Amino acid sequence: MNTPQPTLEQIAAQLQGYDPQALHASAVNDFLARLVAPVTDVENVGLFAALGRVLAEDVISPISVPPHDNSAMDGYAFDSSQLQPDLSLTLRVVGTAFAGKAWAGQVGPGECVKIMTGAIMPAGLDTVVPQEFTRLDGDSVTIPPKLLRPGDNRRLLGEDLMAGQPALRRGQRISPAACGLLASLGLPSVPVVRRLKVAYFSTGDEILSLGEPPREGAVYDSNRYTVFGLLQGLGCEVIDMGVVRDDPALLRAAFTQAAAQADAIITSGGVSVGEADHTKTMMRELGDVAFWRIAMRPGRPMAVGRIATSASQPGARPAILFGLPGNPVAVMVTFLAFVRPALLRMMGSHAQPQPLLKARSSEAIRKKPGRTEYQRGIVSSAPDGSLQVCTTGNQGSGVLSSMVQANGLIVLHHGQGNVAVGDEVDVMMLASVT
Repeated sequence: MNTPQPTLEQIAAQLQGYDPQALHASAVNDFLARLVAPVTDVENVGLFAALGRVLAEDVISPISVPPHDNSAMDGYAFDSSQLQPDLSLTLRVVGTAFAGKAWAGQVGPGECVKIMTGAIMPAGLDTVVPQEFTRLDGDSVTIPPKLLRPGDNRRLLGEDLMAGQPALRRGQRISPAACGLLASLGLPSVPVVRRLKVAYFSTGDEILSLGEPPREGAVYDSNRYTVFGLLQGLGCEVIDMGVVRDDPALLRAAFTQAAAQADAIITSGGVSVGEADHTKTMMRELGDVAFWRIAMRPGRPMAVGRIATSASQPGARPAILFGLPGNPVAVMVTFLAFVRPALLRMMGSHAQPQPLLKARSSEAIRKKPGRTEYQRGIVSSAPDGSLQVCTTGNQGSGVLSSMVQANGLIVLHHGQGNVAVGDEVDVMMLASVT
């Protein structure tokens, strides 16, 4: 039997000092972490389709990697017990070990084997001298003194992974390196959480779709393409629902259709506190929704909640709603700060919050305590090798070109005041989240 989901009011009651009219940015992620839950459907995918997906189960290594001791260098394998601290060592070469098969000969005292990178270490030999450090004279090779320690240039059986041990953990997003690791284990497919389905639409009579002629007072819909790109980067299955006009019947149909086929719904526009439009009305009618005024810049208005699916789908979970502001930069900032972590949780990811880097401000920045600000910044290396950052200039929430110029967001926290030249500030690097 499914445990009843807490209402938004019940979640809010768990948060100290919750005030939807003046919500601290730090409280938003806490609220959303209590609101959302991971999807549970699992599917097996091939490795070429696994990049960015979230592991549904621990992957236990079926083999040891490497499967045997082997050489890390092209050189000569020998028994290190023959080394003497201050004397060179001359050995007779009795064969060559190639990668891909074991060398079948025997090695006695005063002897060595020429060996290639990746070749199995012959029995009784534990050290490899790189060939460029030796002197070869006929079938004898001389190793200079004080060059090696026992075990040098030898890869040990299982030093990467030992058979029976976890290679990757459930909840881990599969990176290019993880794809390679899975392939090294001989695994052609992997169990992953199914893709999160996210429906998105823009709202407003002033929004133009691409291809429509310009008209006075109207703007082209940039948010739809920005959000699409952000969702694609997360690996979501995006359901693009275009632009929905401020018409009750159209909005009802859009929300109902979105809730029937998506795990989450994202909208932009029509959520300002005190704004009496059809979008907010329809959100209230169809779901359990809270409208926030967040103490942040840019962003501030945001709606969050659940939109119920059709009654004809018993047992179906309601779709999580994220109603974002309409200004282009505010959409990106609220998505990166709040929606992205919530979607990752819904995907089953156990990823830790994105770490903030420290950088010194190369300019003075005005900031009033009492709100969190996300200013677009350009991060670079200072002459001493430390990080420095400056703003992109105009920080207006409609200046989307500044997000193109920026490679980071300067995060000025709720209680923080003005920043002087040389002060350290926190920076969220955009390359890691977009």
